[in-house]
Amino acid sequence: MNDIKLTFGELGLSESLVQATKQSGYTHASPIQAQSIPIVLKGQDLLAAAQTGTGKTAGFTLPMLQLLAKGKAASHNQARALVLTPTRELAAQVSESVRTYGKNLSLTSAVVFGGVKINPQMMRLRSGADILVATPGRLLDLYNQKAIRFDHLEILVLDEADRMLDMGFIHDIKKIIALLPKKRQNLLFSATFSDEIRTLAKGIVHNPQEISVTPRNAAAVSVKQWLAPVDKKQKSELLIHLIKENSWHQALVFTRTKHGANKLTKQLDKAGISAAAIHGNKSQGARTKALADFKKMKTQILVATDIASRGLDIDQLPQVVNFDLPNVAEDYVHRIGRTGRAGATGTAVSLVSADEIDQLRSIERLIKKLIEREYVSGFEPEHELPESRLDSRPIKPNKPKKPKKLGQSNRQNSGNRDGGQGNKKPGPSQNRKPSSRRRRRKPKAPAKT
Repeated sequence: MNDIKLTFGELGLSESLVQATKQSGYTHASPIQAQSIPIVLKGQDLLAAAQTGTGKTAGFTLPMLQLLAKGKAASHNQARALVLTPTRELAAQVSESVRTYGKNLSLTSAVVFGGVKINPQMMRLRSGADILVATPGRLLDLYNQKAIRFDHLEILVLDEADRMLDMGFIHDIKKIIALLPKKRQNLLFSATFSDEIRTLAKGIVHNPQEISVTPRNAAAVSVKQWLAPVDKKQKSELLIHLIKENSWHQALVFTRTKHGANKLTKQLDKAGISAAAIHGNKSQGARTKALADFKKMKTQILVATDIASRGLDIDQLPQVVNFDLPNVAEDYVHRIGRTGRAGATGTAVSLVSADEIDQLRSIERLIKKLIEREYVSGFEPEHELPESRLDSRPIKPNKPKKPKKLGQSNRQNSGNRDGGQGNKKPGPSQNRKPSSRRRRRKPKAPAKT
């Protein structure tokens, strides 16, 4: 049954929406769309989990457009549907989807977020919007200035709700919920659902249908994952080497900090690789330009912090690089989810130093998979990356074994001190560092559990 692909018409969408999907290059629904669209069309509350890149946005946008098309247009300073997103980039992406799929309908939409002047947004909301896409902070600012009201709100959508909690929006979300009519349809879409999200959902949705098209916190199977053990001081050189050696024409690189993103961008530019940084300290204009140039391949490398790990919808992005591992394991799933989207394949490589072993183990336990390790010639680390395992038992550090004398067997060793070899001198391998020897001979394969 899961192999049967349904058309959007078979899911109950109107002809105008079906035509819009065809013009966008889609004829059949993805699994999350096939399950969510009929539920939303029935007016039921929904709690949906699916990996990023599987079509969640269309999963709520299409049926929402159809439901709103049947009612009265929004009045002044009112919104009939509200979509909350954690980042500006995701808000812009959702807004674009609303315009694309709703172009054959007489519905109005608006998008509001911080980082830009508020007055133009206030002017836009004077005539009302059938669909309003917003980030929480800017929405509350507009409400406090009486630019938006929710007396006629019919539908609330929380997109990437788990990310909103991670970014500290829980208080803003609760304030917004308190402003909305109690009678409304509620839709929560997210890549993952933590226990905190489920607790939040209990206070928002009412008798929801719950669907999940992928295992919780699973990484996309369309993404090939591997990691390169490397010393921290050599990460930049290794990244430059990989870009040039593999002729990467487009790659999204994640750093842990804003300062790290800026520093790495300068190092890439100095090496003759066009790069741009995108993070929270950048103005919205700079972020929009950096993303646009990257999509048009005017910029080869886009260096981002986790604030951009959601909402970056880039067609056929082939490569994601974790320059630093994230502190929150779930962010790894969202980062690598920028590639391998909509059925395409992609590659995600992580440059991992020995001091990131705790983050690596958390990630591997989360995705229930040991990430394949490949040593890059010329960049073998001096500080070896410890082994990992999927359970929580502590891993004993590797201790160099005492070198054996040539010709010794274990049994002879246990019987007498010199193994029955008389006064033979130790072999030439005895004084070598066994850890170094093992490292050079280590096969390019996943670490043993």
